[in-house]
Amino acid sequence: MDKQTRAIIYAFLSRVFEKELGEREILDLKGNEEFLNLIGEESRKYFTFNSPSKIEEELNIDFNSLFVINSQPVETLVIDHSDEVLVGLQNPVMLFYFQNGYEIDMNKTQLLAPDHLSIEFGFMQTAIYSKEEKVAQKFLKEHLLAWVPPYLLTMKEYAQTPFYKDICDFTIDFLLQEYKP
Repeated sequence: MDKQTRAIIYAFLSRVFEKELGEREILDLKGNEEFLNLIGEESRKYFTFNSPSKIEEELNIDFNSLFVINSQPVETLVIDHSDEVLVGLQNPVMLFYFQNGYEIDMNKTQLLAPDHLSIEFGFMQTAIYSKEEKVAQKFLKEHLLAWVPPYLLTMKEYAQTPFYKDICDFTIDFLLQEYKP
């Protein structure tokens, strides 16, 4: 897969895990059957045979249940189990960003953790666009692969919509394909 496609997928995943999808994103997905097929057959059917308003309502409920109310896609919360988001350079992900010249302005995001999955995917997108493949592979190995596959396997079990079930599988498969030992 070429770098442009990889970066676009990371951008898409960053947006998917940031907040619930809105009407614009849903209409974009409805209009892209090829991409929906990549995500999963059940997602393609779901987007094809349901109205945008029904999809938006169901995805809103599912997203908030999965990634806001019952669990949050934040590395330190998943790995550490202390129910505490580490801040500053105490946070291993923040330290990694700092050591690799990636700056995060937390004032420009509603996300409260530098190790939120959305921000981690944004880091990967930036690393790919910056042609920093070694940094991307190191981050993938040390961070994303350490927590995202088991986390998303669990979230898939609780997902109520075909989209979030498929996005869990798609994300895991994509990350495993990305890793080059």
